[in-house]
Amino acid sequence: MDEIVKAAMQKWPHVPHCFGWLALDARGDWYLRDDAVQAARPFPQVKGSRIDHAKLKAFIERNYGADEAGRWFFQNGPQRVYVQLEAAPWVWRVQWHDTPAAAGVPSVTSHTGHAAIVKTCWLDDEGRLYLDTDLGLGLVHSQDMLDAARAIEQGLWHPEPLAAADAPQRFGFVRQPRPG
Repeated sequence: MDEIVKAAMQKWPHVPHCFGWLALDARGDWYLRDDAVQAARPFPQVKGSRIDHAKLKAFIERNYGADEAGRWFFQNGPQRVYVQLEAAPWVWRVQWHDTPAAAGVPSVTSHTGHAAIVKTCWLDDEGRLYLDTDLGLGLVHSQDMLDAARAIEQGLWHPEPLAAADAPQRFGFVRQPRPG
């Protein structure tokens, strides 16, 4: 977490939390959801405005975390902005590095740039592939499915069945955080 964010939290400890204004889609893109978007339809049917500003995205990603209830948030100075999740708290990028140092093992990196170590692999009833890692559960980015398939074909990952609706409870996260 940024030092400026920690300082703001100390200076203003009782700022109300924000719900419904920020979302993360299945491709790792952040969306702002103003009142009109929230009133139109729920996320992800209506996503809102994609955040394309590189420095704003980097700020969100550096200050992204979860509370004890499994609700993911962006700590925006003293205000906690809870994130609606289309699929999972992480979106994994999978890449093969066919060099002697990489030893034929794919790297897995989160949408926020954090490296992760794969523990288990899950295939849901909607055909989406998830990886449970040392950081938690995340969805494999759609553009990286060939690289993920290679890991499965080589026996590095063994997909187990998962009902998409059961993922939040099983892995301890909340897709649509609410106050309280």
